Amino acid sequence: MESTISNPDFNIEEEELKRTKRRKTETRDPESDPKPQTTRWRSESEQRNYSTKLVEALRQVRRNSSSSSSPSSAKLSSSSSVGRHREIRDAANRVLAVSAKGKTRWSRAISRLSSKVAHNNTKHKKGANRAGAKVTGCSRLSRPEKKRLPAVQRKVKVLSRLVPGCRKVSLPNLLEETTDYIAALEMQVRAMTKITEILTGAPVNRLGLS
Repeated sequence: MESTISNPDFNIEEEELKRTKRRKTETRDPESDPKPQTTRWRSESEQRNYSTKLVEALRQVRRNSSSSSSPSSAKLSSSSSVGRHREIRDAANRVLAVSAKGKTRWSRAISRLSSKVAHNNTKHKKGANRAGAKVTGCSRLSRPEKKRLPAVQRKVKVLSRLVPGCRKVSLPNLLEETTDYIAALEMQVRAMTKITEILTGAPVNRLGLS
């Protein structure tokens, strides 16, 4: 009789243990989501795919620059070289955003910016002129408010400006986007160093990047 009475207690304890195990696995799943993102950018297949797309984009940039070049543009060699460096940078960032497949905020922000470069440049000039016209009393009022911000809040604000598309994002989302963005940039540096080593035939200092 004692065994028959004690059996339900053991069954209840086993069910509680199963429930706690299920809860632990459910809480682990969201934490394990960011890990594939960082390992994804560090895989050789992802770097190979990015390198092939980057080479194609750089070839397109070279074709566009060669078609737009003229004898009169030889006098503006410095400005043309700066413009070419900017085109290479934009192409590398655009390919990086395409490789992310729009799963992150920073990739979507880069793709939006790349599709509206000319429109954004005209807006920038108008906004700069308006800001220059209003710099009298507004700046005096805004400077003390910026100084009153805590140090942590200032750093978070600077970080949100560095990561594309993350100026109005909560702190947990900002940290997730930052870790993914840093891993993507590290892969970009590795791919570009390998391309430069192949083209120049000389090793490049990778600044401690593995």
